[in-house]
Amino acid sequence: MITVRAPATSANLGSGFDVFGVALGRPADVVQVEKAEETSIEVTGVGSRFIPEDPEGNTVGAVAKALDAPAHIKIDKGVRPASGLGSSAASAAGAALALNELYDRGHSRSELVPIAAEGEELVSGEAHEDNVAPALLGGFTVAAGDVGVTAVDARIPLVVCLPESVVSTRDARDVIPDRATLDELVGTVGKAATLAVGMCRDDPDLVGRGMHDDVVSPARAELIDGYDEVRDAALDAGATGVTVSGAGPGVIAACYPGRRRAIASAMVEAFDDRGVECRAYQTAVGPGATVHSPDSE
Repeated sequence: MITVRAPATSANLGSGFDVFGVALGRPADVVQVEKAEETSIEVTGVGSRFIPEDPEGNTVGAVAKALDAPAHIKIDKGVRPASGLGSSAASAAGAALALNELYDRGHSRSELVPIAAEGEELVSGEAHEDNVAPALLGGFTVAAGDVGVTAVDARIPLVVCLPESVVSTRDARDVIPDRATLDELVGTVGKAATLAVGMCRDDPDLVGRGMHDDVVSPARAELIDGYDEVRDAALDAGATGVTVSGAGPGVIAACYPGRRRAIASAMVEAFDDRGVECRAYQTAVGPGATVHSPDSE
């Protein structure tokens, strides 16, 4: 039996649509696997009633099939589905790492990224790597298609505020404009480069300035009740940058150490003023999935 803790993630970070991602210190899924003649899945935890246990409709079923590693797979969900925090990616990455070790397949974590992404295809219709990459590799990741995946061990403090509302990945992709002006393209490239340098330098100011974009985030923000007020409240409380986490409705803020508590309180209060229940996580860019021995459970 192998048990893996797989972290929540935040993709895009504003200017890095479908490319950037970070692993979060919390929340996380716990995935446990045992060898079996055929794959079966058991799901508990937050939002588990909305997750299919049929291997043909679950992300971890696709991973087990890709690795030719049938198993009984238990998933204890700590990452709520449809949250913008990489819920399906956490399960897929955890299963990929656990099954790879259980069956001694010998894949590196980088080699497991496209395998875990096959599970993501069930959720969004495409095998995106921007969430599974940080879930497996940790830190700040750049999933650049044919160029491959690059990971940086960043340590940026973050606050994620998750409202009770739900935004599906498919709906969030439908609202994205299909064209951008040259000025918007140049501006986005500049912001993305600034954010990447900020992650390499552990500089919250550069990261925050690089999180702004004028194309994807404004369209997705329209799906989140109270987003503008929450963003403004976070900035007033000391956040260096705020944007939609993944497809939403989670909202993520970067900051300096010592500011997380005030920013979390401000974001929660702003959502509350709109009558929206929410939960805030005071976290940071963290490590990727970790394997736990039976003795540590």
